[in-house]
Amino acid sequence: MPQLDKLRLQPDARLAFLQGFLRKPQQVGSVIPSSRFLERRLVVLSGARHAKLLVELGPGTGGTTRALLRALPPGAKLLAIELEPGFAAILREMNDPRLIVHEGSAEQLPDALQAHGLGAPDAVISGIPFSTMDGALGRRIAKTICDALDLGGRFVAYQVRGKVHDVARPYFGRAQVDVELRNIPPMRIFRWRKGEQREARA
Repeated sequence: MPQLDKLRLQPDARLAFLQGFLRKPQQVGSVIPSSRFLERRLVVLSGARHAKLLVELGPGTGGTTRALLRALPPGAKLLAIELEPGFAAILREMNDPRLIVHEGSAEQLPDALQAHGLGAPDAVISGIPFSTMDGALGRRIAKTICDALDLGGRFVAYQVRGKVHDVARPYFGRAQVDVELRNIPPMRIFRWRKGEQREARA
C-alpha cells in the first residue's frame, strides 16, 4: 500500500488547484479543494469501502481521489478522468497501483473504460461543474454515465448549483439530495442508483 502521506493533499497541490481555477473557471468547480467532511461523505455515498471499480470525473488535484483510495479495498481500481493536463500530472504522482489516470473529457468515459480493460463501475463520482457547461454536453455526459453503470450502480455528483439534477433526471429520475455545509463553498450532493428511479423517466 502507498505511504499515507502520499494520500494527503500537499500545499503545492492546493496552489495548483487555485491556479487551475483562475485559468479555466468553467472547468473547475471551486476555488479551493474539497473539505475532509465532504470527502468522507463521498466515500460513504459511493460505497467505496466495498467497491471493485470506481470512476471519478473531474478529480482536480486529487483531494477526493486520495479519500477514495484510502477507503478502497486492496484489489479495487479507481479510474480518474481529468481534462486539465496539470491536474492529471499531479494525480499520477500518487503512484498508487489501484489508480488509473485518464486525461480527457468525462464524455469519453466509455472509451476510457475500454482502453484500460475495465467493465461497469460500481459508482461514478463527479465533481465536474455541470452548471457552467453547455446543457447539451451535460446531457450527453449524464447519459454516458447511465449507460456505463450496471443496474444498481451509483452516480454521485457534488455541486454548488443544481443543474446536474436537470440534465441527469431524464436518465436516472429524481435524485436524493444532501448538503455538506462544512465545505467552502457549501456543496449539494446529488445521488442516484441506476434502475431505482424515484419517478418515471421524462
